[in-house]
Amino acid sequence: MSNPTSTDTPAQTVAFLGLGVMGDPMAGHLARAGHRVTVYNRTASKAHDWVRRNGGHSAATPREAAAGADFVFSCVGNDDDLRSVTLGPDGAFAGMQPGAVFIDHTTTSADVARELGLAARERGLFFLDAPVSGGQAGAQNGLLTVMCGGDVQAFERAQPVIGAFARAVTRLGDNGAGQLCKMVNQIALAGLIQSLAEAIAFGERAGLDLHKVLQVIGKGAAQSWQMDNRGPTMIEGRYDFGFAVDLMRKDFGLCLNEARQNGARLPVLALVDQFYADVQAAGGGRLDTSSLLTRLRDQNG
Repeated sequence: MSNPTSTDTPAQTVAFLGLGVMGDPMAGHLARAGHRVTVYNRTASKAHDWVRRNGGHSAATPREAAAGADFVFSCVGNDDDLRSVTLGPDGAFAGMQPGAVFIDHTTTSADVARELGLAARERGLFFLDAPVSGGQAGAQNGLLTVMCGGDVQAFERAQPVIGAFARAVTRLGDNGAGQLCKMVNQIALAGLIQSLAEAIAFGERAGLDLHKVLQVIGKGAAQSWQMDNRGPTMIEGRYDFGFAVDLMRKDFGLCLNEARQNGARLPVLALVDQFYADVQAAGGGRLDTSSLLTRLRDQNG
């Protein structure tokens, strides 16, 4: 593992595909690090707006954006979105030069990472599956944690460039390993968020000052990033911090599907997935994942 910095990293020609809440600031960090950036977004107006704010260029297709790039980054929605920007006559793979590296920051299945890794190798390219943790704030502040799967040499070439928006970049193994690591991350979060929600709801029913309670227990064994950063806002009923319930359920679906294939048992994650479905049914699909508390407050009346 490393904590890379973009300082003294030679300027590279890069493309970035997908300018959502994560991709837009990530691409911005690449530009500010001195790299020559061309962007593509399915809604072209977002690409034009990014260029207005950051400089660089926009392209009409992934293939055009990738032409001549040393590194091509993507951060899109799901497996099918990733295939749409990589494969086919207008896909990035068709425009990339031999030896170029494609780095995908989407959270996808491990299967599609392996599929695209093979497709890249057949074209003389390299593919890194590199999902991230840190959410919208991490992307904006350049402090993401990046979990990579793929060729060692390609990873070593890409690592300092990824460092423009990451505080830690780690290779876990071959293609698919990055996505599997991200699944472990989401599995670990599932019970943690639900437990924090239950603790706050219990404390409220008990008539405690929850801000004081979190200050106290946050100095002991119960402390977590989730408690420090989301506990106070959960108490206040604020759930507008980036990573949405809809996206978490997508990720949980990937975890559950992988578990069916490898035989792992995920009873807690499966249960919390149902709780998130309750939040969605109540209209909270775009709320932050800490909104699990809403269903407990509703039940408690």
